[in-house]
Formats: sequence, structure tokens, C-alpha cells
Amino acid sequence: MTQFLGIGIGAGLVSALLFGVLLKATALAILLYLLAPLPILIVGLGWSHRAALVAAVTGALALALVVQPFLGLGFFAYLALPAWWLAYLALLGRPGADGTMEWYPTGRLLAWTAGTAGLAFVAIAVIAAPNYETFQSQLRGMTRTLIQVRADRTANPAAPVPGPAAPAPKPDAPEAGAEAPAESGPQDPAEATRTEVANALAAIAPGLATHGLTVLLTFYLWAAARIVRISGRLLRPWPDLAATMMPRRVLGVLVGAVVLALVPGYPGTLGVAVAGALSAAFAIQGLAAFHDRSRGRPGRLALLLGLYLILFFTQGVALLALTLFGMADTALDRRRHRDAAGRP
Repeated sequence: MTQFLGIGIGAGLVSALLFGVLLKATALAILLYLLAPLPILIVGLGWSHRAALVAAVTGALALALVVQPFLGLGFFAYLALPAWWLAYLALLGRPGADGTMEWYPTGRLLAWTAGTAGLAFVAIAVIAAPNYETFQSQLRGMTRTLIQVRADRTANPAAPVPGPAAPAPKPDAPEAGAEAPAESGPQDPAEATRTEVANALAAIAPGLATHGLTVLLTFYLWAAARIVRISGRLLRPWPDLAATMMPRRVLGVLVGAVVLALVPGYPGTLGVAVAGALSAAFAIQGLAAFHDRSRGRPGRLALLLGLYLILFFTQGVALLALTLFGMADTALDRRRHRDAAGRP
């Protein structure tokens, strides 16, 4: 017990330090922040899920006491608790009929990774803005800023990046009896279009955020397992990742999330977040299915290299096709039937 407490406390402090450097707002700080869940996952997969839970609680308490309570709570809800939960699921197992250990399937683990990302996003949103209207106002403000920056760069791409400027002088106060400035006329059509685009982007922003978070959590889990495996402490055999396939019921969850997205308030945000997260999970499954189906084929390396090049250069267009491929893989269930009959 003393061992997992010690390793958990150490990992939690390291994770909190990596998370806390984000306040520096530098490129290196952002890179270190992205590594924050790894220590928790490493101790969870190499020692036990109890060590991961100790690490999550320790990191949250350290940030809450040293920096501010809100930062500790955000760290716990958004990164630490999801890391512990995924480490716990990865090490679930039960004895099979033949006496061998049956470990938690990677397909279900992938589905839970997506669900965890959706719940984590909504949790941090509620913590940051308990009032839903405030949350929506913040989202619209961020998306309007992004649209405006993009529009300015498109209009004047050669303009230098503005540096810190001296504060502009305050306008003189109007004299008594002076007329107030005339109100502006009708809104510029371009500005109205940008506002509509920003509002539409704000509506799907939770899905975009959880799409990226699902990919990151999947990568964290893989990277932590590889590190622990190299050290010889991985408590479960390395799975066949190319055979990863989520259960069919996940398609029903996706449909339910799309329907829930029509509900106003945070329930609708949860629906958008889960739908975005599951789309990332199906894209990852589509990638796994491509790896699986290309096994034993001539020119497999060239096929895989071509796929990754297409994904890189199309900037996400091919990702939609990969997502649909993953959904079809789950719906048709052909790989599981093929494995039951024996691989060719």
C-alpha cells in the first residue's frame, strides 16, 4: 500500500506541474501541458488504478492549494479523472471458461474514451460557467474573434503581426449640451455574415473540442501503455489494436447523442460533445479496420503510407470517409464473423 501511495503522490505532483505551466502561455508550456495526463496513466497501467486515483487527487489538491481552487477542480474533471478511469478500464479482466484471463476489449475501451471526452468537456464547461447563457456568450465571443482574425489575415496577408502598443488616448468627454454621436447605420453585410458563421461554429464547437480530446486521450493511453510495456510492468498482454471494433450499440448511442443535441441548454451541449467524440472514435476504428484488412496483402506498406498522406494533405476531408468506414465496420460486423470462421 505504501508503494502505490508514494508513486501515486509523485505522479500526481508531476502531472500538476505539467498542467500548471500552461499559465506561462508559451509554446513550451503548451507542449508540457499536453503531457499532463501521461504520469497518471503510466502509474495506473504499471502499478494499479489506485495509484492513478491517488495521483489524480494529489495533483488536483496541489493545484488548488498552490495556484487556485478553480484550476485544481478543472484539472481533476478534465484530465486527471478521465486518465484514472481509462487506466481502470484498461486493466479490467476476468477468468475465461478455459482459465485464461479475458481482458477488457479494446473496442469498448475506445467507446469509453469517446464517452469520457464528452463528459469531461461538459464538466469543465459547467465548472467554468454554471449559467448556460454565459457559456454560450463565451463560445460566441471566441468564435467571433477567430472569424475576425481569419478575415483580417485574408484581407491583408502581408500585414505584420501587431506587437504590444501603447494605450490609445481616451477621448475627451463631450461638453454639456453637445449632441451625442449619431448611431451607426445598418449592419455591414460582411459583418452579419461573419456573425452568422461565428454563431454556427459556436453551436458545433463542443463537438470539435471533444473530437480532438478523444484523439488525444487515445494517444495518451497508447503512449502510456507503450512506456509501461518497455519497462516490463504492463499488467495485461499487448492487444491486437488493428482488431479494435466497437459494439453495435455504440451506433445507438451516437443516434441518441444527435437527438439530445436538439435539446436546449447543457443537455444539448452534452449531445453535441458526445456526437463529436464518437465521430473521432469511429474514425480511429476506421483506421484500425484499414490496418486489419490490409494485413497479408502485397504492397501493404505503400497502401498505409498512401492513406496517411491523404489524411494529411486533405486536411480532414478524408477523415469523414474514414469515420463512415468505421461506422460501416461496426454496423456490418464482418470482421468479427470472419474471425469466428478463421482468418484466410
